[in-house]
Amino acid sequence: MCQCFTNKQLIGNAYAASLMAAISETSDGLDRSMLKQILRRKALPELNSEGSSGLLRNITLFQLTLMGIGSTLGTGIFFALAETVPIAGPAVVLSFALAAVTAALTALCYAEVSSSLPVSGSSYTFTYMTLGQGAAMLVAACLLLEWGIAGAAVAVGWSSYLNDLIFIATGHEIPMAIQTSPFLDGPDGWVLTGESYINLPAVALVWMCTILLLRGSRESAIVNAVLTLSKLGVLALFVILALFAFEQQNFVPFMPFGIEGVGAAAAIVFFSFIGLDAVVNASEEAINPQRNIPLAIIVALIVVTSVYVLVAVSSLGVQPASDFQGHDASLTTILQRATHTPWLGGVLAAGAVLSIFSVTLVCLYGQSRIFFAMARDKMIPEVLCKVDPHSRSPRAGILLSSVMVTPLAAVVPSHMLWSMVSLGTLITFIAVAIALVVLRSYYKRVPQGYRTPWYPIVPILSIASCLYLLLSLHATVYHLFGIWLLFVIAFYLLYSLKRATT
Repeated sequence: MCQCFTNKQLIGNAYAASLMAAISETSDGLDRSMLKQILRRKALPELNSEGSSGLLRNITLFQLTLMGIGSTLGTGIFFALAETVPIAGPAVVLSFALAAVTAALTALCYAEVSSSLPVSGSSYTFTYMTLGQGAAMLVAACLLLEWGIAGAAVAVGWSSYLNDLIFIATGHEIPMAIQTSPFLDGPDGWVLTGESYINLPAVALVWMCTILLLRGSRESAIVNAVLTLSKLGVLALFVILALFAFEQQNFVPFMPFGIEGVGAAAAIVFFSFIGLDAVVNASEEAINPQRNIPLAIIVALIVVTSVYVLVAVSSLGVQPASDFQGHDASLTTILQRATHTPWLGGVLAAGAVLSIFSVTLVCLYGQSRIFFAMARDKMIPEVLCKVDPHSRSPRAGILLSSVMVTPLAAVVPSHMLWSMVSLGTLITFIAVAIALVVLRSYYKRVPQGYRTPWYPIVPILSIASCLYLLLSLHATVYHLFGIWLLFVIAFYLLYSLKRATT
């Protein structure tokens, strides 16, 4: 009896051991399979291949350049001074310069990578081809955050300029109940103001841009070009008129909050350079992308940086840094103070209303093209990459972008939105610099159309400068980003990992 029990026990132990071994082996197999999928890379496109995505190649070099200028100028100079002068003082000029240097280093990396990989999806696709599927999903999370929140933040600022224009023209304002966010971003978090319920003009702007995008990329590019040229004219007028009221003493003290203030402001204004990604997003709709994408990026960066510095210097010359709070930091108010002529403020407000439209337009365009690229890889439902046979645009992706942006534009305060945009932009720029290194060292990819100078110093400096600006962001931004990232990781593990293709 004892012997029988011992035998059964031995058999049971052996079975349990074999079962555990089988489970362990299966688990190891699943772990290896999952890891293999996470690290799997998308095939690089053939050199000089035009591809066949269903999108129409009809965007010229001139339109590409204005796309970069338009999306970048509106996101920065019309809104950034109110957020950055209070924390950097007159040294905000250095903040713009620091952000521009970081963007320039990244632009050189972007130029080569985009000419070697002329595909839709920008940083997401670059990362998928060089670092693997898991890293691509992380970058996609940053891009969707970057474009969606930028579109919402710009729409919120547009509402303020529209109110200025209506007040100057008629003496009346948009009712407070539908003019601004119902929340106030205070020291203890968001609190209800009780004075407003929804930012209705911001919502209206989002859907006006949506209607235009649904008509097709060519029409959108033409409208963006016209609005961007008008924006450049308005800002040139502002700089010229502001110089007549320039007071040098407004720059003393120049750096009241030290180098920390300069770095913190630079981290915030870095969102101003998301136009680089807008140009790359048009790679599959651009004519001769190997040549035109790098040229458009570089020219746009030069023009935008020059305008930023000129407007910042002339604005600080008109009023002291202590006056840059809320509405007093709008270019409309500054121009009225400089000229003592209300109708000139109206001209600038009208120019801002028209030109900022192009920024939201490009933001929605950029986010919908990220959806398009991800859906083509089956990372998200494939309906988002279906192209309308008439407009040749991804209608479902455009509509989803608008649905995501609308609630942000309707109720969220602008300050936190801008910082979140900067975080997403900085991470994607780091990914592009790393993608360049992988292309050169691992794939031995011969640069097509453009070659980044001083390699590998430029990508290394790009990564280092982006990391420095990331460290300057507020901890709350990282907490909010962590929540968004957890949602994206859960979606990737439950949906994308099983369905994605390369």
